[in-house]
Amino acid sequence: MKIGIVSDIHCNITALDRALELMGTVNEVICAGDAIYQYRFSNEVIGRLREIGARIILGNHEDTFLSPAGERAQRSPKNDRTLMDWLREQPLTARHRLNGAELFVVHGSPWEPVSEYVYPTSPTLRRFHEFDADIVIMGHTHQQMVTRVGRLTLINPGSTGEARDARNDWRLSFAVLDTAEGSVRMCNFPDPTRPHFAPGVRTPEPEWSITDLSGQP
Repeated sequence: MKIGIVSDIHCNITALDRALELMGTVNEVICAGDAIYQYRFSNEVIGRLREIGARIILGNHEDTFLSPAGERAQRSPKNDRTLMDWLREQPLTARHRLNGAELFVVHGSPWEPVSEYVYPTSPTLRRFHEFDADIVIMGHTHQQMVTRVGRLTLINPGSTGEARDARNDWRLSFAVLDTAEGSVRMCNFPDPTRPHFAPGVRTPEPEWSITDLSGQP
């Protein structure tokens, strides 16, 4: 079974569509939050996620937009009310059974779902030793991560919509979890909304990396 994983799209429909194209045929898509951008809704992004039947959880940007602080932004006549209502119904966290494995999806962390940043060196990683899941998918940091904590695998696909790269190459990313192969493939691809897509400018190629999970304890 192949699971496409996106996160932190931040209203970038062009990048989301590019990610879906690059990941190819998958059994389902999971979005680990921040599909929108705080006080800005995206009919296109939310519509696409709903159209493909993606499993989506809420991040800190959805939490702000859907809160009383976002009431003015919610009233914009440009927003599709049906899509806003659909987004509002999505959970902060989600559990799924995946080929016998327990999969948990959250934007920040299980203990602070929309606010905690979990990096490969975060002290929070120690808490996952006792967490009841086999795979945890997270977002929020905009940094890719595939790491093992005891029997648990943590996956962060990075940001699929907002690039922050010191080298100014404007790379975005997503992941594909292959349960049959026992691997996580990460793809870095250039943001299609950036100037390097101008006529006459050579488009950088997407770059793939793979983490083999089959030999991990």
